[in-house]
Amino acid sequence: MSHDLFEAARDAMVHAHAPYSKFPVGAAIRADDDKIYTGANIENISFPQGWCAEPTAISLMIMGGARRIVEMAVIAEKMPLCPPCGGCRQKISEFASKDTKIYLCDEVGVKKTMTMEELLPASFETEVLG
Repeated sequence: MSHDLFEAARDAMVHAHAPYSKFPVGAAIRADDDKIYTGANIENISFPQGWCAEPTAISLMIMGGARRIVEMAVIAEKMPLCPPCGGCRQKISEFASKDTKIYLCDEVGVKKTMTMEELLPASFETEVLG
């Protein structure tokens, strides 16, 4: 992973709106157009109606015209590692391959690398719907 993806996730984290959990989270996607799209969590008093960092970044990627996640980095300010929640794992899998690398970061850099398959084995796929 390029260090720039970690830095983009860390920089995105400062834009988080996390007044309730007090846990700012940032995410950065390198997409199939080779651009980096970032997102931060945006909490809302009407839990769980806020946005996690990962779907915020996915939304920017889609609005930017890209369609596939090549790799992704996730970082949280007050946690040693912040793996995506279950809902985010499914959202990420919609735009990633089983081999897409997901980097779990702390304030210094990447601490753990997982593939999408490791993060969400036996994910729900649209092909199952027929």
